[in-house]
Amino acid sequence: MGMQFEPGMLRAYFIAGTQDVKDQTKTLQEIAKQAMEAGITAFQYREKGPGSLSGAKRDEMAADLREMCSDYEIPFIVDDDVDLAVKTNADGVHVGQKDERVTKVIEAVGQSMFVGLSCDTKEQVNIANHIDGISYLGSGPVFPTGSKADADPVIGVDGLATLVKASQLPVVAIGGITEQNIVELPQTGVAGVSVISMIAQSDDIFRTVKVMNETFEK
Repeated sequence: MGMQFEPGMLRAYFIAGTQDVKDQTKTLQEIAKQAMEAGITAFQYREKGPGSLSGAKRDEMAADLREMCSDYEIPFIVDDDVDLAVKTNADGVHVGQKDERVTKVIEAVGQSMFVGLSCDTKEQVNIANHIDGISYLGSGPVFPTGSKADADPVIGVDGLATLVKASQLPVVAIGGITEQNIVELPQTGVAGVSVISMIAQSDDIFRTVKVMNETFEK
């Protein structure tokens, strides 16, 4: 049985894979460790796109990161790969609308891990409200983002607030979030933010994570 889901896990949620490390002097493990030391509340391993790992190398990286999350007592979440999530004994798995059907994922993982779902429209949120087994929703992109080539249209702060209001589940904001615009988000009612480049490309990870945590401190 993995870690039980709590909305506080969404406050400072870091998503990363090898492809997100732009500084060649650092490894993903080094960046993740720094982020964990700085106080992130969840880590999602998302290995996708050009420069990403596959096969045994990806499995080894996932195992390393899983162990690190255990050491720092934060949830280890796998993006869109139930097999890898099961193999690494992950705490959670996150799926998108274009990934494997969320109901199938819930059936596959049962009570052993929690499930997050990306929802970018009110219709998707309304459907998610009626599916047992989803723990939280990820909504965005709130701002323009360079991390996902296939990113959906920007929903904006008002769009995010509308989705939070419609949702019966905790919502984490995603997409184009920076240390400058994060201040606009608490008013929407989101539980926190999930970021890729804001941490992966930060010149001071401790400062960045502190900003995330302080913005959403209750």
